[in-house]
Amino acid sequence: MRKSGSKKVRSLVSKPRSARGGGLDIADLLGRKPVSLDTPELQRFLAGKDVLVTGAGGSIGSEICRQSMKFCPRRMILLDQAENNLFEIDRELRHRWVGADLVPVIADIGDARRIAQVFERHQPQVIFHCAAHKHVPMMELNPGEAIKNNIFGTQIVADAAKQYGAAAFVMVSTDKAVNPTSVMGAAKRCAELYIQSLNADDCRTRFVAVRFGNVLGSSGSVVPIFQKQIDAGGPVTVTHPEMKRYFMTIAEASQLVMQAGAIGRGGEIFILDMGKPIKILSLAKEMIRRRGLKPGKDIAIELTGIRPGEKLYEELACADEKTRPTSHARIRVWQLPRATPRQVERMLEILGAAMNGDHRQIVAALGECVPEYQSSTMEKSGAEKPVMKIVAEAA
Repeated sequence: MRKSGSKKVRSLVSKPRSARGGGLDIADLLGRKPVSLDTPELQRFLAGKDVLVTGAGGSIGSEICRQSMKFCPRRMILLDQAENNLFEIDRELRHRWVGADLVPVIADIGDARRIAQVFERHQPQVIFHCAAHKHVPMMELNPGEAIKNNIFGTQIVADAAKQYGAAAFVMVSTDKAVNPTSVMGAAKRCAELYIQSLNADDCRTRFVAVRFGNVLGSSGSVVPIFQKQIDAGGPVTVTHPEMKRYFMTIAEASQLVMQAGAIGRGGEIFILDMGKPIKILSLAKEMIRRRGLKPGKDIAIELTGIRPGEKLYEELACADEKTRPTSHARIRVWQLPRATPRQVERMLEILGAAMNGDHRQIVAALGECVPEYQSSTMEKSGAEKPVMKIVAEAA
């Protein structure tokens, strides 16, 4: 039995957690008011349902688990390949929600047999697909793993959702999928194309994607890195003085994923109005000042140069994408041209053949599948842009 009061629908917005070190309130760094999403739609969407979260031990996945519990799902299936992360979120939820039906599952999304076993046994109705490799520089160095995990892993989970008749599948994507310059962004764009292609008239499952900006305070993100550097006495490392990013809090990001699942009809790509982009150098200086220190005097700031795959400015949507409002003022939906089943089939053939090849082969394969992909690695090596455009083919 859940703790008293748990059946009452509460606001999705938790008080922002202060990051460690100096009591820094991460939400204060946004430069805008945090978005609040609190509607009965989420209660209808999740109450009494069997909910599966992949990547449940990660920053976004674990927050989706916390937020989902407020809407009384029948069962929460927590799936992650990282045992320790899974242990931590499972223990936290069991402590907060005594008697809740929680099922921790250790599994790799690239293991089709294991994923089929999980779906066969638990029959999830709502899937939040958060599992992914997300760090841009790491994926530039290991591009085959980005294809295996972010594309073929997504395919395995999405196919299982369709086969077992889930009601909704919500994929976490990124603003780096817009005009991508990185392997990670191009791989996420391929994953978007795949799930959009599954939205056929005879499909019971609604497949949607959600694009984020950068998430303040998530593991490996710039805020905790800066905090550690400040704690160590500096220097704080910034790649470029003009680099800007859109930011959102972990709570906002998780809420957007959930809301997308509730209002999506299938095939949409949702995005949150994140205000104006923030200059990374300004963020670093502000964090130093909030410790009572002076940037450049007490804590040095070191410019290290843009890393492979990175942009100076992230974009929220391509110029040819169409946008329309939703029932929420701060959420819009981008309706992208969908790839045909044949285009997607060919995309997977090309990527499958290349994913165990060398770096140049993998980057070239991604270039064939994502016309707008401009690899910084390819440009430096003098390689030509592949002529074949999978998405631009005639139906």
